[in-house]
Amino acid sequence: MAASAKSLVDQSSNEVKDYICNACEDQNNAETSADFYCKQCEQFYCGNCIDPHGKALAKHTAFGRVDIDKWPVSKKVVDFLLTCYEHKDNKVGKFCTTHSQLCCPQCVFNYHSQCSKVTPISELTNSQPTDLQGLSVELETVMGGIKSLQINQEASVQSLQRTYKEHGAVMIEQLHGNLNTNIDKCCNSSVGTSDKNLKEEMCWSVLSILNEFDSITVKELNEIKDEVISIKGSVTSSIHKCTSLHNDLLQLLEIVQKIGDNKELCLIASIKCKHIIQQALTLLGKSGKVFKVQGKSEHNVRVPSDSVSCAISGICVLPDGQVLVVDWTNNNVKLLNQQYQVVSHLDVNARPFDICLITPSEVAVTVNASNIHEVQFITVNQGKLVPGRKFQLQHECRGIDHHQGDLFVISSEELYKYTLNGKQVCSLYRSFDGTVYECAVSPTGDRLYITSWHWQHKLLTLARDGTLLATYTDPALERPVGLHVTPAGQVLVCGDWSNTVVQVGWEGQSKLTTLATQWDGEWWPRSVCYSSTTSSIIVGQQGDNILVFRVE
Repeated sequence: MAASAKSLVDQSSNEVKDYICNACEDQNNAETSADFYCKQCEQFYCGNCIDPHGKALAKHTAFGRVDIDKWPVSKKVVDFLLTCYEHKDNKVGKFCTTHSQLCCPQCVFNYHSQCSKVTPISELTNSQPTDLQGLSVELETVMGGIKSLQINQEASVQSLQRTYKEHGAVMIEQLHGNLNTNIDKCCNSSVGTSDKNLKEEMCWSVLSILNEFDSITVKELNEIKDEVISIKGSVTSSIHKCTSLHNDLLQLLEIVQKIGDNKELCLIASIKCKHIIQQALTLLGKSGKVFKVQGKSEHNVRVPSDSVSCAISGICVLPDGQVLVVDWTNNNVKLLNQQYQVVSHLDVNARPFDICLITPSEVAVTVNASNIHEVQFITVNQGKLVPGRKFQLQHECRGIDHHQGDLFVISSEELYKYTLNGKQVCSLYRSFDGTVYECAVSPTGDRLYITSWHWQHKLLTLARDGTLLATYTDPALERPVGLHVTPAGQVLVCGDWSNTVVQVGWEGQSKLTTLATQWDGEWWPRSVCYSSTTSSIIVGQQGDNILVFRVE
């Protein structure tokens, strides 16, 4: 619905100014900040205009800003509260209970004519609670969260830049090492040869190394550079949203604190506050919205070259709606179009376990076998899957996720943090029973989720530093393997043995709803992912079909 898509974030230019001096406004149409309010005149005055007023009307009582609680709500504040989000020339006067939305006459005509209950605000003032004091506290809390998020995002940008510089330095160091090694070899094998032959051999060796550096290393550096630019752009955009949202929250906080006891304005302010608080919680990855399934479809992802039945162990959705699935049993990655038809596939050299988004057109896949443990980068280019660089790990790898330049890779025992160039930063969590399987990171990076299967049947929630925050178990969630966190922070988990997909609260402490069971055709669900493009939850399972649940 177009009206519900509008937000205060888009209105940063519509800033509410403080009280203005009526005398200055009348005399020269200037907006001078007011310092006093005269109760008898019902007018505001600046420091310069209050003196003439006092001399002419000595018996009038003027309240300064120290007594601002005795001032009425300013016209600017009233206009701001009454102005429709979408139709700026209209005033809101009704409230749609179905959509929890303030409406102007144009909104009612365009979007709410079929809604069952659209009520004048004047009729709701006694039945709808406002609790502006509680909202003030909530606004301040959310503002703190937004500010912390912005600080963390700015740190991520700096970390990305360091990663690129460090990788470049490592490549140069490797080049120097290769050159020195080959020169030494030439010298050691030069006994009995002429200086001319030695020089020629050294020149050819150096040229060979330099050519290899140009063709492989420079390509790899360019890949990382493109990733850094893309991720940095995304983070910068998010920082701008944080700044704008923080300003809007501050603005509403000031309004709430000085709005007085006008019941209609209090109700409107309360509704607008709740609306922007929900926007802030979504940005913070703490959305409490529960998915509701509206429909289901099945799609076959088998290709002619597949030798056995598919097992879809990982799913990733690109921003344009294309879907990548990891087929564990056939050792390949498949690209699906927006209609979930296979349009390309790429074989890998061992079992692919999981997949995550790096940029809008690049993913990373964990590939694992007894003697192979690596992360393979793959680019989607004009409907084709193109292999990129890869880096080796010193441990097995299963689940993988990415957040603003940090890669989180999980083995059967341990959760590790890596940079994009394959440098291990630290170990965040260790399970001594060898049962951890999948990992996922919250949209803000402040929470990490791990599934612990093989008789454990747990979902673990960790802090950014690996501290255990919560453990969730559920008899209806047996052997949880597939795991995904949506951009709004909704946590989706697959129960492999229980044939279920459930939504868990972002705190990782309770189930919000069961989204699918075996009665929906689910058998051995192994992976899950949410597509905001189609508002669908995609489930991979043991078998050739994926399930797509349309949700709202």
